[in-house]
Amino acid sequence: MQKETVTGYEPLNTPKQVAENIWIVDGPAISFYGVPFTTRMTIIRLQNGDLFIHSPINLTKELKKKVAQLGTVRHLVSPNWIHYQYIPQWADAFTDTVAWASPGVEKRVKKFKSSAVFDRNLGNSAEKEWQGEIEQMIVRGQDLHKEVVFFHHSSKTLVLTDLIENFESSKVPSWFRPLAWLAGILDPNGKAPIDMRLLFHRGKKELRTDVQKMIAWQPKRVVLSHGRWYECDGVKELKRAFKWVLK
Repeated sequence: MQKETVTGYEPLNTPKQVAENIWIVDGPAISFYGVPFTTRMTIIRLQNGDLFIHSPINLTKELKKKVAQLGTVRHLVSPNWIHYQYIPQWADAFTDTVAWASPGVEKRVKKFKSSAVFDRNLGNSAEKEWQGEIEQMIVRGQDLHKEVVFFHHSSKTLVLTDLIENFESSKVPSWFRPLAWLAGILDPNGKAPIDMRLLFHRGKKELRTDVQKMIAWQPKRVVLSHGRWYECDGVKELKRAFKWVLK
């Protein structure tokens, strides 16, 4: 059982508007192999009123009520092989949802005997359901961690998951701070954690191409799942965080 703790990103379980038709929701932190991780999902309202839920967090009664006021919950998105745990809750709570699988997630679900069931697989370009509104790409460079990244055109917001982690010292336990610093994921210098960077070593050329594509989207903002996200200077932060692969 994953133990939940306060994150410091209060109010929790409450949609916070980032720009028109896009919100973030910060949830309680969870202990992942003993390490405290904040949880954050992103909600995008499509032009037809359907909601795109990126990396759904634990669904409470209050959160269900608040999200339903924003539109019709439709797309439940697992952006990588780790972020899928709460999709079954959302699929049970809302009707006519579509659960989207990222590369490798179904294999992990089977391994850990999860109740998650997926309807569609995410591709390397925008799905027809959100074409023209949200761009997407499967980031290459390694086989284990293939993350799908999304760019919301109208708000110029890039939505990442674990490719950048940016933990603030004041919002994590003191014992975790030196570990976060060693891993390279301590604010203001957050980036991909060291283990992930090592896994990308042989695929740096492919990763570099994909990072350059993200930069070419010219995001104003970059939302992350873990730690402080970037409310401005999106391109600058991408170049800084991925300096290890761009150089």
